[in-house]
Amino acid sequence: LALVLCASLIFFVIWHIIAFDELRTDFKNPIDQGNPARARERLKNIERICCLLRKLVVPEYSIHGLFCLMFLCAAEWVTLGLNIPLLFYHLWRYFHRPADGSEVMYDAVSIMNADILNYCQKESWCKLAFYLLSFFYYLYSMVYTLVSF
Repeated sequence: LALVLCASLIFFVIWHIIAFDELRTDFKNPIDQGNPARARERLKNIERICCLLRKLVVPEYSIHGLFCLMFLCAAEWVTLGLNIPLLFYHLWRYFHRPADGSEVMYDAVSIMNADILNYCQKESWCKLAFYLLSFFYYLYSMVYTLVSF
C-alpha cells in the first residue's frame, strides 16, 4: 500500500513541478505583453493552473498523514521518524496559509511573484527527492521482509 500511495505522491509532485514550470514560462514570455486579449487569456490560464494545484494539496497532505499513521500503528519508528519532519512541514504550511483572508494556498496573483514561484518550485523539487527516496526505501523494506520469511 505504501508503494502505491508513494507513487501517487510522486505523480502529484511531478504535476506540481510541471505546473510551476508552465507558470514560469508564461511569466517570462514577452510575446504579446501589450495585447489585452492575450493578458486576459494568460490570467485565465494562471487561474486554471492554480485551481488545479489547490485541488492536489489536501490529497497530498492526507496521503502523507496516512503514511505516518500507518507507520505509527505498525511501530515502524525509523520510517516514522523519517516522515515526521515533512508531516510537520505540511501541517505548518496548511495552517499558515496567506493571512489576507483569501483562504487559498496557491493564489493566482501571489504565485506570479518571482520569489514565491521560485520557493514553490524548490519545494516541489525537494518533495520529489524525498518521495523518490521514500519509494525506494519502501521497496527495499518490502523485498527485505519478503526474503526474510
